[in-house]
Amino acid sequence: MGQVAIVTGGTRGIGSAISKGLKEAGYTVAATYAGNVEKAEAFSAETGINVFKWDVSDPEACEKGVQQVSEELGDIEVLVNNAGITRDGWFHKMTYDDWSAVLRTNLDSMFTMTKPVIESMRARSSGRIINISSINGQKGQMGQTNYSAAKAGVIGFTKALAQETARKGVTVNCICPGYIDTDMVAAVPEKVLEGIIGQIPVGRLGKAEEIAGLVRYLTSPEAAFMTGAVLTINGAQYIANG
Repeated sequence: MGQVAIVTGGTRGIGSAISKGLKEAGYTVAATYAGNVEKAEAFSAETGINVFKWDVSDPEACEKGVQQVSEELGDIEVLVNNAGITRDGWFHKMTYDDWSAVLRTNLDSMFTMTKPVIESMRARSSGRIINISSINGQKGQMGQTNYSAAKAGVIGFTKALAQETARKGVTVNCICPGYIDTDMVAAVPEKVLEGIIGQIPVGRLGKAEEIAGLVRYLTSPEAAFMTGAVLTINGAQYIANG
């Protein structure tokens, strides 16, 4: 049995590609999901990847879930905080419930998922934490004040925690994908999608496997000196200032 990696939201979209990529790299992967049991079980049957159901915004569920993974699979070496939701809408029409749901799942989960693994990683002087933010956490996006705020918070969380854990051998990095060819993006109306692609200088959507490849690099020995980094992968749609 290889080293253990948890990927939240790991059965669909970008998370699915990350889970598969880490399995190919030799990790024993635990992919979490919150909703569709049938699809998650089909993913597990197809890939042989272990799946676990819990809500990443629920601190108690995360504690219990991480404990279950540790008991069944072993010490957790890699945590990929990927799970996220959207509740888009103009801010002046946005409800508190839509604001809060996105902040809990996309930002509070940085705490609820990382807290249960951090002490073990520090004690072993070994661990990789990879947080998935977004291009819209860097530049903002109309109709996504909740999502943009949460994903910007992920970047700040990454930079601060990286400094706290650097001497303990635990790296913390952040990936900011642009628009990626997933089911969620494919559901966008055709003309809207054409407009999005028109804003991407390379002329196409990104591939989930390209995000997974970057995750694999961040878990590799070659990335041991990289921590606190915010890595932009968006086809030059937005050039970050560092």
